Amino acid sequence: MKILIVEDERLLADSLKALLEQKGFQVEAVYDGESGEEYARLGIYDLLILDVMMPKLDGYALARRVRQRRCGTPILMLTARSALEDRVQGLNAGADYYLTKPFDSRELLACINALLRRQGAQVDELSLGNTALDLSTGMLVRGDRSVRLSAREFDVMRALLQAGGANLSKESILARVWGYDSNATENHVEVYVGFLRKKLASIGSDIRIVAIRRLGYHLEVGQPC
Repeated sequence: MKILIVEDERLLADSLKALLEQKGFQVEAVYDGESGEEYARLGIYDLLILDVMMPKLDGYALARRVRQRRCGTPILMLTARSALEDRVQGLNAGADYYLTKPFDSRELLACINALLRRQGAQVDELSLGNTALDLSTGMLVRGDRSVRLSAREFDVMRALLQAGGANLSKESILARVWGYDSNATENHVEVYVGFLRKKLASIGSDIRIVAIRRLGYHLEVGQPC
């Protein structure tokens, strides 16, 4: 699961990032509201953690902009402002939960897990045609045949399955899998799509990764290999 932290206190942001990465999450951190909005627009995150008092764009305004785009990604607000009026303002702006500083890391993790469960993040697999992607083991499974995916292959395959047959551009796959600030190029996407096609064929999957020029890739169900 991918989490975006938007927090102008760099030490806190980096500490939260390290904590969540230890728990198995993929985490990116930015340090002002405008950067947070740019990242949130990618639509690749399963949870947004927003500070309230930030330069350029505060957390309330950022949450409102996220919700105005009809984005349902859970939002957890972190702030030292604990007055009732502040909590109400945060919830009205679109936050799902409001956690005041200082907080215990156990409470933070409990909030995160609760929000992700609410969004259905507990799903164990994604499937299409005769094939499933096991989210806990990183295996592609077709009947009694299976193959293990590398971390990058897993992320690309998950993104394609989550798209539900819609086209995903190479740019969106790059942002989702390699990260917004990565030096990876579109060739990296092409290489990993090639790897996935071979692994799908190796287990007799009926899933096809179809390339559409200038539009990217989508999945189709055809005849098994």
